[in-house]
Amino acid sequence: MINQINYSKGNFKKIVTENAVIVFRQRGCCMSHVIKRLLHCLGANPVMYDIEEKYENEAITELEDIGKIVGVGDRREDRSVSSLLPAVFIGGELFGGLDRIMEAHISGELCPILKNAGALWL
Repeated sequence: MINQINYSKGNFKKIVTENAVIVFRQRGCCMSHVIKRLLHCLGANPVMYDIEEKYENEAITELEDIGKIVGVGDRREDRSVSSLLPAVFIGGELFGGLDRIMEAHISGELCPILKNAGALWL
């Protein structure tokens, strides 16, 4: 199910902090479909939000601000939403896009990250 967004200031931060795994995407994005399928196969149930094209710039700016506030770890350079959507947040933190998800999955670090975020009950 794809959820609708209230684009009011501060709402994105609320959405991000209330969900273990959340994906912000452009409508019809094939990369977000791959992310969703992978996360489902691992046992996570990501919340999906479509960003309307007319609000995309504002949404990306707010998501970047959230990413800067919570940016952790040594991979901060990979945590920019400005490389466009989809943007995956795990445990309230900007994780990255499809490349970062695939990299974490292949290296074996994705499942522990999802578990620590409360997205898996393994």
